[in-house]
Amino acid sequence: MNLFFAIVAVFVALLGFVVFFGAPYVPSKSKELRRAFTKLYKLSGNDVLVDIGSGDGIVLRVASECGARAVGYEINPLLVLISKFLSRRDEKVSVKQANVWKARFPNETSVVYVFGESRDIKKIVRLVQTEASRLSHDLVVISYGFKLPDITVSKKLDAHFMYIISPLQAQ
Repeated sequence: MNLFFAIVAVFVALLGFVVFFGAPYVPSKSKELRRAFTKLYKLSGNDVLVDIGSGDGIVLRVASECGARAVGYEINPLLVLISKFLSRRDEKVSVKQANVWKARFPNETSVVYVFGESRDIKKIVRLVQTEASRLSHDLVVISYGFKLPDITVSKKLDAHFMYIISPLQAQ
């Protein structure tokens, strides 16, 4: 009985953690991701994809299947454990338990994937713009379900939108 209450307490704590610090977990569909990573933007071995709020890591694993190196940032420790377990045999996938607002993308980052919460979209745009400027190269952003404000959509496929964000000094 004590184990049951301990599990419930951990679950409630993690749920509260997500409410205050991150978006709720909604799993992505691998079929839709494969279409996005082949028809919207063709991922290759030259790409490093960053997934903001990587959840269970499905985006990372599908990106890896397409040849890219994939780095996920996830704040929820339970989802980090699940993602690391599911990706454990894939050397091209890494998962970091981190607050993405305080993290830096790898220098080779070329693509940023976001399945954001509408409340965070403007903040995500600022983050990617800051990273593009720091890295001194364009970043492709693939957003699922949300349009980025004040940025022209480069391509659209179903619920995925693709954008190119350039460094500030280049604009």
